[in-house]
Amino acid sequence: MSSETHHTQEHDHAEHDTMSRKKIWQVFFVLLGITVIEFIIALYLVPKGIVPLTIANPIYIVLTLAKAFYIVAYFMHLKFEKIGLMYSIIVPTLFIIGLILVLTNESHHWVDLR
Repeated sequence: MSSETHHTQEHDHAEHDTMSRKKIWQVFFVLLGITVIEFIIALYLVPKGIVPLTIANPIYIVLTLAKAFYIVAYFMHLKFEKIGLMYSIIVPTLFIIGLILVLTNESHHWVDLR
C-alpha cells in the first residue's frame, strides 16, 4: 500500500469520526421528538380545537425547519464542512425561500383581481 493511499484512507476515516454512534442516536431522538410533537399537534390538539390552525401552521413550519437543519447538518455532514461551502448552500436557499414568500404574496393580489 502506498503512502498516498494510506494517507487518503486516514483522511477519510478522520472525516467520519465526527459522527459517533452516540451522536447519531442523539440526533435520531431529537428528530423523533420533533415528529412526535408534530403528530400530537396535528392529530389531537388541532382537531379538538385546543390549538387553532392559524397557530398550528407556523409551529409546523418552525418544527419542519428544525428537522431539516438536523438532517442537513448531521446526516448530510454539512455541519462539518468549511464555512464557504455552507454559505454557498444556505444563502441561495434563503433567497429561494424569500422568492417563494414574495410570489405567494403576489398570488393573493392576482386572486383578488378576479
